[in-house]
Amino acid sequence: MATPLTADALVSALTAEGVRIVEYGDWRNHNRNTKGAWGPVNGVIVHHTVTSGTDSSVAFCYNGDSELPGPLCHGVIAKDGTVHLVGNGRANHAGLGDDDVLTAVINETALPAPDEDGTDGNTRFYGFECVNLGDGSDPWPEAQLEAIARVSAAICRAHGWHAASVIGHLEWTSRKIDPKGFSMVSMRTRVAALLAGTPGASATHYQPFPGVAYFLSAPHSTIVAAMGGRLVAEGCSAYTDGPDPQWSEADRASYAKWQQKLGYTGADADGWPGATSWNALQVPYTA
Repeated sequence: MATPLTADALVSALTAEGVRIVEYGDWRNHNRNTKGAWGPVNGVIVHHTVTSGTDSSVAFCYNGDSELPGPLCHGVIAKDGTVHLVGNGRANHAGLGDDDVLTAVINETALPAPDEDGTDGNTRFYGFECVNLGDGSDPWPEAQLEAIARVSAAICRAHGWHAASVIGHLEWTSRKIDPKGFSMVSMRTRVAALLAGTPGASATHYQPFPGVAYFLSAPHSTIVAAMGGRLVAEGCSAYTDGPDPQWSEADRASYAKWQQKLGYTGADADGWPGATSWNALQVPYTA
């Protein structure tokens, strides 16, 4: 339980954590404090916007609408990882949720499944909306996921909290499904890794698996070159020249060697990357 950060303290914490911020409008004085308490605060709630486009999403979260006036969060996290600050104080983002969940967040213990809505989350939580359609298909770029983790870590670090103080809206109330497209367990793992280091320290980034269809399209990409470099490093090269950014049969043959090294056989070692073998390869993030 803590006193909310001032605008200056929030900016300092985010900047120190390596977050790229944009101060939008009169965000420092933009809040819903006249409608209820702001604080003491206990954690961070992550949302998705159900919108596309940075400018329109930021404007909507700043202004809200006639039924739900803005700010609708404290910051909007764009797909490129930029965080647009839109509110400072109470914001219309969390709504009512489960008091047992709040108790778990305060104690930083395992979260129960929410089954009641009787506690005002707008008083207790910082909220960040992430630009995503929330349909399970709209991608979550690595830059955006990293920004979510860094924003969360910055606030946790400032208050002396741990990663267990970061939850998704779907973990606050059974009425919501956000964020959809990644797990909050994986996000808390990211946050914990950042908190274990110094503020702003670079974490090791690995390229998320782009899907089998990506390779079937014979891409020309730095991802392919980075993959090839890792295959060579693992002693799985079938290259006579390269690797280079253009996917080729040499890449497929090299990847088959990697699959065989992992113990795959037959059709499971056909050279087309799969999620498990890709994650094991630890391809450096490039794009």
